Amino acid sequence: MTELLANGLSQIRRALHQIPELALQEFQTHDFLLNEVRQFNQELLTIHEIPDLPTGLLVRVAGSAPKRTIGYRADIDALPVEEETGLEFKSQYKHTMHACGHDLHMTVALGILNHFAEHQPVDNIVFFFQPAEESENGGKLAYEQGVFTDEWHLDEIYALHDTPDYAAGNLACRPGVLFAGTTEVDIKLIGKSGHAGFPHEANDMVVAASNLVVQLQTIVSRNVDPTEGGVFTIGQLQAGHIRNVIAGEAELHGTVRGFSQEMIMLIRKRIDEVCKGIELAFDCQVEVEMRQGGYLPVVNNPATTDRFINFMQQNYPDTFQISKPAMTGEDFGYLLSKIPGTMFWLGVGDTSQLHSSTFNPDEKALEPAVQKITAFLEYRMKEEN
Repeated sequence: MTELLANGLSQIRRALHQIPELALQEFQTHDFLLNEVRQFNQELLTIHEIPDLPTGLLVRVAGSAPKRTIGYRADIDALPVEEETGLEFKSQYKHTMHACGHDLHMTVALGILNHFAEHQPVDNIVFFFQPAEESENGGKLAYEQGVFTDEWHLDEIYALHDTPDYAAGNLACRPGVLFAGTTEVDIKLIGKSGHAGFPHEANDMVVAASNLVVQLQTIVSRNVDPTEGGVFTIGQLQAGHIRNVIAGEAELHGTVRGFSQEMIMLIRKRIDEVCKGIELAFDCQVEVEMRQGGYLPVVNNPATTDRFINFMQQNYPDTFQISKPAMTGEDFGYLLSKIPGTMFWLGVGDTSQLHSSTFNPDEKALEPAVQKITAFLEYRMKEEN
C-alpha cells in the first residue's frame, strides 16, 4: 500500500461519511471519488464516466498479461436516516447518513485500486463505483445500459458488505445463497366511506384491511417449506382520518424476502390470490403492486467462491469464517445473476446495527480489508484454471 492511502484510509472514509447522498443523487460523492482516483499513478488507469448513469464511475487497471478482466464493485449511496452518532465528522446533511457503511466500501475499493495503480496486476481489473444500491437498483441499471461490454466486459466480479456481527477486519463468506432477494409490496383497498352510525351504507376498508393482514401472515407459515427461508412483513397500514367516519380506503406497504427466486415468486403468487379473495369477501377493489427490480437473491458462484474461501482459510484462518445466509437485501444479486462472482462480509466491530442512526463502524477494519482482498486478487490472477 502506498503512503498516500496507508496514512489516509480513515481520513478518506471520514470525508465520504460527511457527504452522504441518496440513490442517483451522488454527485458530490462521484466528484470526490474522481478527484481521489486522479491523484493516483495514471499510467495503468482508464477512467470512464457513464452518461446515462452520471453518478457512476468505472476505473480500469491494465494488466501486464491479461487472461481475464476481474470486476470489483463498491456501492456509493446513503440512506434517508438522521445521524445520531455525535461524531465530529458526522453527516453534513439532514436526514441523510451512510448508515449502511458504504463510506467504508468506497474507501476499501480506493485502497485496492491505489495498490494496483502502483503494482501492475496480471489481469485487467475494473472498479465499479456503483450508485443506487439502497434503492433504484443501480447495478441492474448499469448492466441494462450495456456498461459492461467491449473493453469493460467482466469475466468475474467481487464485492463486500460490512457487518457489525464480526470483529473489525475479519471476513466471512459462504457458498450458494448469501443474501435474500427482496420485493416491495404495495396494496390499496378501495371501498366506500360513510357515517360511523350507518355502517350498512358504507364499505369499511379498516375491517377489510384487518382481515387481509391476518390472511397475508399465513402465507409464509402455511405455504413455505419450514426448512427454507421466506419472510413477508407488512410494515405500514394506513386507513381513515377521523374516528366517526368509516374509512373507504386503506393502504398496506410491506416487503417479501426469500433465499430463492422460486420462493419469492411463490409468495407473490399467494399474495395475489389472497387479495382476490378479499375482493370477493368484502365486495371491494384491491390493487396490488409488487416491485423486485434488481434485488434478486445474492447467490455466490461456486467456482469463484470456493477459490475465495480456500484462499482465506489457508492464509487468514483466524480472521475468516463461513457465514450463515441472511435476509439482507442487495442489488449485487442482479449482477451475480449475469456475471460469475462472490460477495462476502467485512466485519466492522460490535457497533449499532446496519441502517441505524448510531451505526459507527470501526475504522480498524479498513487496512486489513484492503490487504486481504488485494492478496486474494493477486493470488487469483496468478492461479491457473
